[in-house]
Amino acid sequence: MLKAKNVRYTYYNMHKEYTFDPYPLPVTMQRMAENMKARRLEKKLSTKSLSAMSGVPASTIQRFELKHSISLESYVKLAKALGYSEEVMQLLSEPKYDTMEELLEINKNKTRKRGV
Repeated sequence: MLKAKNVRYTYYNMHKEYTFDPYPLPVTMQRMAENMKARRLEKKLSTKSLSAMSGVPASTIQRFELKHSISLESYVKLAKALGYSEEVMQLLSEPKYDTMEELLEINKNKTRKRGV
């Protein structure tokens, strides 16, 4: 399993500095693939049977499990087929904040329709 280095990624815009989690994309994708495979195996599903349930080609499932590469649409189809529709829809549904000041800024911007 890949481990994250103790590094934080920082993004700056005109008004604020945003710091993101220390996990590089390959680590995140690997974890997502491992979790999907574990859920598939728990349900005693082969890649062919999950393919039939989800409409995602078995080769795509195999590539995801081995190389950790998949489209968002295919990932969502697999998650839905495994019974995780609600969890997928909850992803990014709540704001994350580190300080009370950041929470106040988030609440102030809840009705914004554009980024700038």
